[in-house]
Amino acid sequence: MQIIRDPQSLRAAVKALKDSGKSLAMVPTMGALHAGHVHLVNEAAKHADAVAASIFVNPTQFNDPADLARYPRQEEQDLVMLEAAGCEIAWLPTAGDMYPDGFATTVSVTGISKRWEGEHRLGHFDGVATVVAKLLIACEPDVALFGEKDFQQLTVIRRLVADLGLPVEIVGVPTVRDAVGLALSSRNAHLSPDERERALALPKALRDAAQQIAAGEPVGPALAAAKQALVNAGFLKIDYFALVDASTLVPLSEATVDMRLIAAATIGKTRLIDNVSVISDTVSETGSPPR
Repeated sequence: MQIIRDPQSLRAAVKALKDSGKSLAMVPTMGALHAGHVHLVNEAAKHADAVAASIFVNPTQFNDPADLARYPRQEEQDLVMLEAAGCEIAWLPTAGDMYPDGFATTVSVTGISKRWEGEHRLGHFDGVATVVAKLLIACEPDVALFGEKDFQQLTVIRRLVADLGLPVEIVGVPTVRDAVGLALSSRNAHLSPDERERALALPKALRDAAQQIAAGEPVGPALAAAKQALVNAGFLKIDYFALVDASTLVPLSEATVDMRLIAAATIGKTRLIDNVSVISDTVSETGSPPR
């Protein structure tokens, strides 16, 4: 595996790959890798001849300096995991390379970035869109893979690539969960054993609400019951628990064809996000209940 830290070496490595006729898949990460990231690399290998992964803790997507400082960093361990997964290029750009002196450009995806995470993490998606645009332009992958756990981020990136006409296919990969159902996340390391146990209420509330809505039960009561379940489990704050259109992220009060349940809540000092797809048995392809 090539470990690359400067833009010039990256360009040379990518050119050599493409000159040899190989296609390239990319997995952008912020490090602190876990089994979910390894799964992304494994999936990427199914889409291209070679896989590149980036590790860059992007400061512009943190609206809380304390959160940035607390973000786990484990470069040596991350590189071992990437090499074991078969990654061909590990790219570790510096903040100076990504944001050189005088840097004055921000990529902003309006509309879908404003609700949900956008309301609670001001400027977050401008930071995400900007850094992802720079990563994709620099690495020139044929395909890039992102986990569905950050579903709004995936939706924003798809809109970004479509609007800018970037020549890359964006593939969403289903959320990887541990044996008891908790979505894998770098932030899980901050949970105490008791908090980790109580955090399982989040995926359970999503599953229960999804089953109720899919079966034709009213959306409002299903969401209210899910929120109460989180309160009962000890979640201190629920930023949102909503049913949304999977493409536009507009909130839904009634079932339709393509839906997603999304949630963000805090237990202890750790804020968790999660989501599940909802497939209704009671809605036709036209988006209306069957007659």
